[in-house]
Amino acid sequence: MSGNSELSQVVRQIRSMVAGEVWEREPMSRHTSYRIGGPADVLVRPATLDASLYLFDWLTKENVPWMVLGHGTNLLVMDEGVRGIVVDLTRATRAWDWKGTTVHVGGGAPLAGLARRAALMGLSGLEFAAGIPGTLGGAIVMNAGAEGGCMADVTVSVDLWVPGEGLQVVPAGELCFGYRTSTLQSWPGVVLGASLMLRAGDPEKIQEKMDEILEKRRRTQPLNYPNAGSVFRNPPGDAAGRLLEEVHMKGMRVGDAQVSTVHANFIVNLGRARARDVLALMQLGRKRVWESFGVWLEPEIKLVGGNQLPMPAKERISRDR
Repeated sequence: MSGNSELSQVVRQIRSMVAGEVWEREPMSRHTSYRIGGPADVLVRPATLDASLYLFDWLTKENVPWMVLGHGTNLLVMDEGVRGIVVDLTRATRAWDWKGTTVHVGGGAPLAGLARRAALMGLSGLEFAAGIPGTLGGAIVMNAGAEGGCMADVTVSVDLWVPGEGLQVVPAGELCFGYRTSTLQSWPGVVLGASLMLRAGDPEKIQEKMDEILEKRRRTQPLNYPNAGSVFRNPPGDAAGRLLEEVHMKGMRVGDAQVSTVHANFIVNLGRARARDVLALMQLGRKRVWESFGVWLEPEIKLVGGNQLPMPAKERISRDR
Protein backbone atom coordinates (compact mmCIF):
# COMPACT_ATOMS: atom_id res chain seq x y z
CA MET A 1 0.00 0.00 0.00
CA SER A 2 1.34 3.34 -1.09
CA GLY A 3 0.69 5.57 1.93
CA ASN A 4 -0.81 6.08 5.38
CA SER A 5 -4.13 7.39 4.04
CA GLU A 6 -4.61 4.35 1.82
CA LEU A 7 -3.62 2.07 4.70
CA SER A 8 -6.10 3.74 7.05
CA GLN A 9 -8.86 3.41 4.48
CA VAL A 10 -8.19 -0.32 4.10
CA VAL A 11 -8.16 -0.78 7.87
CA ARG A 12 -11.49 1.01 8.25
CA GLN A 13 -13.01 -1.12 5.52
CA ILE A 14 -11.78 -4.37 7.07
CA ARG A 15 -13.03 -3.40 10.53
CA SER A 16 -16.45 -2.57 9.14
CA MET A 17 -16.95 -5.88 7.33
CA VAL A 18 -14.97 -8.58 9.17
CA ALA A 19 -15.68 -9.87 12.67
CA GLY A 20 -12.41 -10.27 14.51
CA GLU A 21 -9.31 -8.35 15.57
CA VAL A 22 -7.40 -5.84 13.43
CA TRP A 23 -4.03 -4.27 14.24
CA GLU A 24 -2.09 -1.61 12.32
CA ARG A 25 1.71 -1.67 12.11
CA GLU A 26 1.77 -4.82 14.22
CA PRO A 27 5.29 -6.15 14.99
CA MET A 28 5.59 -9.64 13.51
CA SER A 29 8.09 -10.48 16.24
CA ARG A 30 5.02 -10.94 18.47
CA HIS A 31 3.60 -13.57 16.13
CA THR A 32 6.56 -15.76 15.12
CA SER A 33 8.39 -18.51 16.97
CA TYR A 34 11.67 -16.73 16.15
CA ARG A 35 10.49 -13.56 17.95
CA ILE A 36 11.92 -11.73 14.93
CA GLY A 37 10.28 -9.53 12.31
CA GLY A 38 9.33 -5.95 11.52
CA PRO A 39 5.75 -4.65 11.41
CA ALA A 40 2.99 -5.86 9.15
CA ASP A 41 0.99 -3.01 7.62
CA VAL A 42 -2.14 -4.71 8.95
CA LEU A 43 -2.68 -7.96 10.84
CA VAL A 44 -6.20 -9.41 10.87
CA ARG A 45 -7.43 -12.31 13.01
CA PRO A 46 -10.91 -13.19 11.72
CA ALA A 47 -13.30 -14.65 14.27
CA THR A 48 -14.99 -17.17 11.95
CA LEU A 49 -14.41 -19.15 8.80
CA ASP A 50 -17.10 -17.17 6.96
CA ALA A 51 -15.38 -13.91 7.94
CA SER A 52 -12.09 -15.31 6.61
CA LEU A 53 -13.63 -16.29 3.27
CA TYR A 54 -15.27 -12.88 2.90
CA LEU A 55 -11.94 -11.21 3.65
CA PHE A 56 -10.04 -13.36 1.13
CA ASP A 57 -12.57 -12.54 -1.59
CA TRP A 58 -12.45 -8.82 -0.83
CA LEU A 59 -8.64 -8.64 -0.70
CA THR A 60 -8.42 -10.48 -4.02
CA LYS A 61 -11.05 -8.26 -5.67
CA GLU A 62 -9.37 -5.07 -4.42
CA ASN A 63 -5.92 -6.34 -5.42
CA VAL A 64 -4.54 -5.80 -1.92
CA PRO A 65 -1.38 -7.85 -1.18
CA TRP A 66 -1.87 -10.39 1.61
CA MET A 67 -0.48 -13.53 3.18
CA VAL A 68 -1.72 -16.15 5.65
CA LEU A 69 -0.20 -16.78 9.07
CA GLY A 70 -0.57 -19.71 11.43
CA HIS A 71 1.58 -19.94 14.54
CA GLY A 72 4.49 -18.25 12.78
CA THR A 73 6.77 -21.27 12.92
CA ASN A 74 9.18 -22.24 10.13
CA LEU A 75 9.16 -18.55 9.21
CA LEU A 76 11.69 -15.72 9.13
CA VAL A 77 10.12 -12.28 8.70
CA MET A 78 12.44 -9.55 7.46
CA ASP A 79 13.35 -6.59 9.67
CA GLU A 80 11.53 -4.23 7.28
CA GLY A 81 8.29 -6.08 7.94
CA VAL A 82 5.48 -7.15 5.63
CA ARG A 83 3.65 -4.85 3.24
CA GLY A 84 -0.06 -5.47 2.91
CA ILE A 85 -2.34 -7.65 5.03
CA VAL A 86 -1.36 -10.61 7.20
CA VAL A 87 -4.32 -12.90 7.96
CA ASP A 88 -4.02 -14.99 11.13
CA LEU A 89 -6.31 -18.03 10.84
CA THR A 90 -5.63 -19.57 14.27
CA ARG A 91 -8.96 -18.35 15.70
CA ALA A 92 -11.23 -19.01 12.73
CA THR A 93 -10.07 -22.49 11.68
CA ARG A 94 -8.96 -24.45 14.74
CA ALA A 95 -11.86 -26.91 15.34
CA TRP A 96 -11.72 -30.66 14.81
CA ASP A 97 -14.42 -33.30 14.36
CA TRP A 98 -13.76 -36.98 15.07
CA LYS A 99 -15.62 -39.82 13.34
CA GLY A 100 -14.09 -43.18 14.17
CA THR A 101 -10.52 -43.22 12.88
CA THR A 102 -11.12 -40.18 10.65
CA VAL A 103 -10.80 -36.60 11.84
CA HIS A 104 -11.61 -33.39 10.01
CA VAL A 105 -9.33 -30.62 11.27
CA GLY A 106 -9.27 -26.87 10.72
CA GLY A 107 -6.12 -25.44 9.20
CA GLY A 108 -5.46 -23.28 12.27
CA ALA A 109 -5.52 -26.18 14.73
CA PRO A 110 -2.25 -26.80 16.62
CA LEU A 111 -0.58 -29.92 15.24
CA ALA A 112 0.99 -31.02 18.53
CA GLY A 113 -2.34 -30.62 20.33
CA LEU A 114 -4.04 -32.75 17.68
CA ALA A 115 -1.40 -35.46 18.16
CA ARG A 116 -1.97 -35.45 21.93
CA ARG A 117 -5.73 -35.74 21.48
CA ALA A 118 -5.32 -38.62 19.01
CA ALA A 119 -3.10 -40.47 21.51
CA LEU A 120 -5.72 -40.13 24.26
CA MET A 121 -8.32 -41.58 21.88
CA GLY A 122 -6.10 -44.54 21.00
CA LEU A 123 -5.53 -43.39 17.41
CA SER A 124 -2.12 -43.92 15.82
CA GLY A 125 -0.48 -42.11 12.92
CA LEU A 126 0.39 -38.72 14.38
CA GLU A 127 3.06 -39.80 16.86
CA PHE A 128 5.71 -38.13 14.68
CA ALA A 129 4.01 -34.77 15.36
CA ALA A 130 4.72 -34.88 19.09
CA GLY A 131 6.21 -31.51 19.99
CA ILE A 132 6.15 -30.12 16.44
CA PRO A 133 5.02 -26.49 16.72
CA GLY A 134 2.74 -24.85 14.20
CA THR A 135 -0.67 -25.46 12.70
CA LEU A 136 -2.16 -28.23 10.62
CA GLY A 137 -2.39 -25.99 7.55
CA GLY A 138 1.28 -25.11 7.54
CA ALA A 139 2.23 -28.72 8.29
CA ILE A 140 0.33 -29.95 5.23
CA VAL A 141 1.74 -27.28 2.91
CA MET A 142 5.32 -28.27 3.79
CA ASN A 143 4.55 -31.95 4.45
CA ALA A 144 5.98 -31.64 7.94
CA GLY A 145 7.41 -34.77 9.47
CA ALA A 146 9.86 -36.38 11.85
CA GLU A 147 10.99 -39.79 13.03
CA GLY A 148 9.95 -41.54 9.83
CA GLY A 149 6.45 -40.10 9.61
CA CYS A 150 4.93 -37.13 7.78
CA MET A 151 1.61 -35.50 6.93
CA ALA A 152 1.42 -37.31 3.58
CA ASP A 153 1.00 -40.57 5.52
CA VAL A 154 -2.29 -39.52 7.10
CA THR A 155 -3.85 -36.86 4.84
CA VAL A 156 -6.89 -37.95 2.83
CA SER A 157 -8.00 -34.61 1.40
CA VAL A 158 -7.51 -30.88 1.87
CA ASP A 159 -10.08 -28.07 2.04
CA LEU A 160 -8.63 -25.34 -0.13
CA TRP A 161 -9.85 -21.81 -0.84
CA VAL A 162 -8.88 -20.83 -4.38
CA PRO A 163 -9.12 -17.22 -5.68
CA GLY A 164 -12.10 -16.85 -7.99
CA GLU A 165 -13.25 -20.43 -7.36
CA GLY A 166 -14.04 -20.55 -3.64
CA LEU A 167 -13.80 -23.68 -1.53
CA GLN A 168 -12.58 -26.93 -3.05
CA VAL A 169 -11.86 -30.34 -1.61
CA VAL A 170 -8.65 -31.66 -3.14
CA PRO A 171 -7.68 -35.35 -2.77
CA ALA A 172 -4.26 -35.92 -1.23
CA GLY A 173 -3.14 -37.79 -4.34
CA GLU A 174 -3.25 -34.53 -6.31
CA LEU A 175 -0.91 -32.68 -3.93
CA CYS A 176 2.35 -34.36 -5.02
CA PHE A 177 3.70 -34.71 -1.49
CA GLY A 178 7.48 -35.03 -1.25
CA TYR A 179 10.20 -34.44 1.29
CA ARG A 180 9.13 -31.22 3.03
CA THR A 181 7.15 -30.14 -0.01
CA SER A 182 3.82 -30.30 -1.82
CA THR A 183 2.20 -28.58 -4.78
CA LEU A 184 0.42 -26.38 -2.24
CA GLN A 185 3.65 -24.39 -1.91
CA SER A 186 3.10 -23.03 -5.42
CA TRP A 187 -0.71 -22.96 -5.51
CA PRO A 188 -2.46 -19.62 -4.89
CA GLY A 189 -4.96 -21.15 -2.46
CA VAL A 190 -5.25 -21.27 1.33
CA VAL A 191 -5.50 -24.50 3.35
CA LEU A 192 -8.56 -24.13 5.58
CA GLY A 193 -8.73 -27.70 6.80
CA ALA A 194 -8.10 -31.35 6.02
CA SER A 195 -9.41 -34.86 6.57
CA LEU A 196 -6.94 -37.28 8.16
CA MET A 197 -7.13 -41.06 8.41
CA LEU A 198 -5.57 -42.59 11.52
CA ARG A 199 -5.40 -46.17 12.85
CA ALA A 200 -6.79 -47.74 15.99
CA GLY A 201 -4.05 -48.58 18.49
CA ASP A 202 -3.13 -49.05 22.12
CA PRO A 203 -3.23 -45.64 23.88
CA GLU A 204 -0.38 -46.58 26.23
CA LYS A 205 1.90 -47.67 23.38
CA ILE A 206 1.03 -44.59 21.34
CA GLN A 207 1.83 -42.31 24.29
CA GLU A 208 5.04 -44.23 24.99
CA LYS A 209 6.18 -43.62 21.41
CA MET A 210 5.32 -39.92 21.66
CA ASP A 211 7.20 -39.64 24.94
CA GLU A 212 10.27 -41.16 23.28
CA ILE A 213 10.06 -38.64 20.43
CA LEU A 214 9.62 -35.73 22.85
CA GLU A 215 12.61 -36.85 24.91
CA LYS A 216 14.75 -37.09 21.78
CA ARG A 217 13.68 -33.56 20.78
CA ARG A 218 14.68 -32.28 24.20
CA ARG A 219 18.12 -33.92 23.87
CA THR A 220 18.89 -32.94 20.30
CA GLN A 221 17.19 -29.60 19.66
CA PRO A 222 17.67 -26.14 21.24
CA LEU A 223 14.21 -25.82 22.74
CA ASN A 224 15.34 -23.25 25.32
CA TYR A 225 15.77 -20.43 22.75
CA PRO A 226 13.37 -19.01 20.14
CA ASN A 227 13.95 -20.64 16.75
CA ALA A 228 12.11 -21.66 13.60
CA GLY A 229 13.11 -25.30 13.44
CA SER A 230 15.48 -26.74 10.87
CA VAL A 231 16.97 -23.98 8.75
CA PHE A 232 17.91 -26.11 5.72
CA ARG A 233 16.37 -29.20 4.17
CA ASN A 234 18.41 -32.38 4.38
CA PRO A 235 20.09 -33.09 1.03
CA PRO A 236 19.56 -36.55 -0.47
CA GLY A 237 21.39 -39.20 1.51
CA ASP A 238 22.81 -36.80 4.09
CA ALA A 239 21.89 -34.44 6.90
CA ALA A 240 22.23 -30.67 6.76
CA GLY A 241 23.16 -30.60 10.44
CA ARG A 242 26.06 -32.98 9.91
CA LEU A 243 27.41 -30.96 6.98
CA LEU A 244 27.12 -27.68 8.87
CA GLU A 245 28.86 -29.18 11.89
CA GLU A 246 31.68 -30.48 9.67
CA VAL A 247 32.35 -26.93 8.44
CA HIS A 248 32.48 -25.65 12.04
CA MET A 249 29.26 -23.65 12.06
CA LYS A 250 28.20 -24.71 15.56
CA GLY A 251 28.34 -21.74 17.90
CA MET A 252 28.93 -19.18 15.13
CA ARG A 253 27.26 -15.91 16.03
CA VAL A 254 26.17 -12.71 14.29
CA GLY A 255 24.58 -10.21 16.63
CA ASP A 256 22.15 -12.14 18.82
CA ALA A 257 21.64 -14.90 16.23
CA GLN A 258 23.67 -18.04 16.86
CA VAL A 259 24.04 -21.43 15.23
CA SER A 260 22.95 -23.73 18.02
CA THR A 261 25.64 -25.54 19.98
CA VAL A 262 23.15 -28.43 20.26
CA HIS A 263 22.24 -28.86 16.57
CA ALA A 264 24.04 -27.10 13.71
CA ASN A 265 20.90 -26.91 11.53
CA PHE A 266 19.17 -24.64 14.04
CA ILE A 267 19.81 -20.90 14.36
CA VAL A 268 18.53 -19.49 17.64
CA ASN A 269 17.59 -16.03 18.84
CA LEU A 270 19.61 -15.27 21.97
CA GLY A 271 17.44 -12.26 22.74
CA ARG A 272 17.55 -9.43 20.22
CA ALA A 273 18.47 -11.12 16.95
CA ARG A 274 17.40 -9.51 13.68
CA ALA A 275 16.46 -11.23 10.46
CA ARG A 276 19.63 -9.93 8.78
CA ASP A 277 21.69 -11.66 11.50
CA VAL A 278 19.99 -14.99 10.80
CA LEU A 279 20.42 -14.53 7.05
CA ALA A 280 24.13 -13.77 7.48
CA LEU A 281 24.61 -17.09 9.29
CA MET A 282 22.57 -18.90 6.63
CA GLN A 283 24.72 -17.38 3.90
CA LEU A 284 27.94 -18.34 5.65
CA GLY A 285 26.85 -21.91 6.37
CA ARG A 286 25.59 -22.47 2.85
CA LYS A 287 28.81 -21.10 1.34
CA ARG A 288 31.05 -23.24 3.56
CA VAL A 289 29.12 -26.44 2.83
CA TRP A 290 29.20 -25.76 -0.92
CA GLU A 291 32.92 -25.05 -0.94
CA SER A 292 33.78 -28.08 1.22
CA PHE A 293 31.35 -30.72 -0.07
CA GLY A 294 29.80 -29.37 -3.30
CA VAL A 295 26.36 -29.72 -1.68
CA TRP A 296 23.89 -26.87 -2.17
CA LEU A 297 21.65 -26.53 0.89
CA GLU A 298 18.09 -25.40 0.27
CA PRO A 299 16.28 -23.40 2.98
CA GLU A 300 13.49 -25.15 4.84
CA ILE A 301 12.36 -21.99 6.62
CA LYS A 302 10.32 -19.53 4.60
CA LEU A 303 11.64 -15.99 4.16
CA VAL A 304 8.90 -13.35 4.23
CA GLY A 305 8.87 -9.59 3.83
CA GLY A 306 10.54 -6.76 1.94
CA ASN A 307 14.16 -6.06 1.15
CA GLN A 308 15.42 -9.58 1.73
CA LEU A 309 19.16 -9.96 1.69
CA PRO A 310 19.84 -12.32 -1.21
CA MET A 311 21.12 -15.78 -0.44
CA PRO A 312 24.42 -16.26 -2.30
CA ALA A 313 23.99 -17.67 -5.78
CA LYS A 314 25.53 -21.08 -6.44
CA GLU A 315 27.04 -19.78 -9.67
CA ARG A 316 28.74 -16.85 -7.94
CA ILE A 317 30.19 -19.06 -5.21
CA SER A 318 31.48 -21.44 -7.89
CA ARG A 319 33.28 -18.58 -9.63
CA ASP A 320 34.78 -17.41 -6.34
CA ARG A 321 36.24 -20.79 -5.42
